[in-house]
Amino acid sequence: MKIIPKENLPDFSLPLPIYSAIRVADAIAQDGEEFDVYVGLEKKYIEQLKKLSLDKNDVDLQNHTGDRARFGEGSYEVWYERGRTPFCLINKRSDTLASLVWFGPKPLGEKSIKFRKDREYEKQNIWHTISCRSYPPFRGKRNMGGFVKFAIDIYKKHFPNIMLWAGTDDRNIAMVKLVKEIGFEVDQENSDLPEHWLVTVKK
Repeated sequence: MKIIPKENLPDFSLPLPIYSAIRVADAIAQDGEEFDVYVGLEKKYIEQLKKLSLDKNDVDLQNHTGDRARFGEGSYEVWYERGRTPFCLINKRSDTLASLVWFGPKPLGEKSIKFRKDREYEKQNIWHTISCRSYPPFRGKRNMGGFVKFAIDIYKKHFPNIMLWAGTDDRNIAMVKLVKEIGFEVDQENSDLPEHWLVTVKK
């Protein structure tokens, strides 16, 4: 995927105010499909995210992520309050959410089902998590690598002193392949392989 950054962007800090978004780039996939790249999610795309997360036909998403509980049944607003910064890939032709990457402070290796109540601890932590999603019919078209790298570059400019980690079900072959391709390495100490919890880090 070719990413074309926008010029003369206004100064902004992360995370953005909730429901706001800034178009930071254009993107062209290998098959010629064109996309907008945003930091932040507007309300109409949050609604799309909710529906995608509830889609029982998306077996990969349901089996390998907690998005049904996180976004489908849960509150985007509560999730956002935890210092999350989403980046999204929006298909220009259909105006639909194609891919999502998000970042935010989170203790290294912590599983989603074991969130701490001590949010101040989380905000002060040097470790930030990254998580990636791609949705049908755009999944499997090798669009994620360039998009994720671009999002990481922007996020790290705003948080230059943090370290990134990604946690995933080790049976999620596509996600495991993606994080390794963009330079993450397996952290054996914080992984829980009997429970299929794989932690990778990028320092």
